[in-house]
This record gives sequence, structure tokens and C-alpha cells, in this order.
Amino acid sequence: MDISRFTEKALHYHVLGVKVSQHNQLIAQWHYEDECRRNIYSASKSFTSCAVGFAVQEGLLSLDEPLIEAFKDDIPDQISPHLAQARVRDLLTMCLGQKQMTLGGTQRPLYKEDDWVKMALAIPFDYAPGTHFVYNNVGPYLAGILVQRRAGTDLVSYLTPRLFGPLGIKRPTWEADPLGRTFGAGGLFLTLSELHRFGEFYLNQGSWEGEQLLSKDWIKESTGPSDVDYYGYLFWRGKFNSYRADGKYSQISMILPDKDAVITLVSECRDGEGLQNAVYDELCTQL
Repeated sequence: MDISRFTEKALHYHVLGVKVSQHNQLIAQWHYEDECRRNIYSASKSFTSCAVGFAVQEGLLSLDEPLIEAFKDDIPDQISPHLAQARVRDLLTMCLGQKQMTLGGTQRPLYKEDDWVKMALAIPFDYAPGTHFVYNNVGPYLAGILVQRRAGTDLVSYLTPRLFGPLGIKRPTWEADPLGRTFGAGGLFLTLSELHRFGEFYLNQGSWEGEQLLSKDWIKESTGPSDVDYYGYLFWRGKFNSYRADGKYSQISMILPDKDAVITLVSECRDGEGLQNAVYDELCTQL
């Protein structure tokens, strides 16, 4: 695979490295600098989606459970009709019902509150769940909190024997909230190769080195369209029937089931749409 046309563009978009695998073989890679663990920002959300999948598989939670039951000790005294309708599934689709982004990267250091769970659930639910797509960190944060509560441990410790260990990812750093709970909406630090292995794990439908770790049915459900065509359960969907973990400044692992391929890149890009189109035009079309 000749990726020279892409790497020319990659310099313009401040890409730091890219890996391409097809049929479980590495077919191309390029590095602007040596690999190190970097903040993958909102690509972390897809790891939280994975953690939810394991928790569902183990019977720790149900996507149909009402939030007012799952967080019964954290909900406001007055429960709005829309909050009463919300289910655990709504934490994963960006259609939770709240009107604007909360718990964003520039917001988190400024909150006076330490209990972000109660703070997040007290925000008005202006829309019926499932009706309005609003990109918001509340859903994945609460989803991660629920997994941690039911599992009795933080997300890194929960995922280590189930995902990180099998994939050869030594215990990573992951941002925590003021009370020490893993922040499932962002702040996970991984190398390019570690993020790429996550993409390969999903391409192989939850199987790794011959062992089925995560249900194929969960992989299919969580990466297909949910309330909107372009988003699953904390995975974006795109051209070529692809889906991807996608973080700020273009930390991306794109899975292309129809082409049996994974494309992963880490970047410091300020034009995500332009870089994504370059991936589609110069890489996906060669597969």
C-alpha cells in the first residue's frame, strides 16, 4: 500500500503517526515522531462503551434500566418527565435529552462542585431522550460511573483483565473526577499502537488471539447506528460503512468491516474534517 500521498497531506494536518492493517496484517505505517502515550481525548468514550459491553455481558447492568433507578441516590428531588424517561442506553447515544455540552475539557477545572454525578443529573433534561443529538460528556461520564459502581472498581482496573491485558496494553493513565472516579468521557492516555490494537479488537468482533472476549452481538449493536445514522454507542459512523473512536485533534481508530481493515492515527490537527477526508480519499480508497 502506497501512502505517500497521504503522508504529504499528513504533514499539513500535523499527523504524528498512522498505522493501517488489513486482514490482520500491518500493511502501512508512518511516524512523524516516536510513539509515546498521548491523551486520546474523546476516543476514550469508545473504551467506556466497551466497558459497558463487558458489564452488560456479565449481568452487572441493563441498557433498559431507568436512570432514576440506576442513580437513585443522585437524582434531584424534583424529577422531570424527560429524566424519568431516560434509560442507561441514552447515556451512550448523545441523545440524552440535555441541551448543551457539560463536563467539557475547558469546563472541568472550573467547577466548584466535586460530585459531578449529582451536578450532571441536576441539569435540566429539555428534550425527550432519543430525540435530539447533542454532543455532551455527561452521558459517557455517567455510563463509566455506573460500570465502576457495579463492578466495585475503577475503569482501568475493570478493563485490565478483560481488554487491556489481553491486548498487551500495560496499565494506562486515565483522568479521574474530583472524587477519584475514572472520567469515562475523556482523558485516557495510549500510544498509537495501543489505540490501533483496540481498533483491531473491534474489527475482529471482540475476539483476540482466538478467544472471544466480548460478545459479537454487542460489537454489532454498539457500532451500528443508534438514534441517529452517524453515531452508535460512543462510536462515530462514517463513509465506507466505517465506525471510529474519535478524539479531539484527531486521535482516531477507524474500523472498516467491509474492507477488513483498521486505520489509526494520532495527531495535533485543528482541521479534523479536512484530515478525515484525506483518510477517506487517500487511504480508504486503496483498501
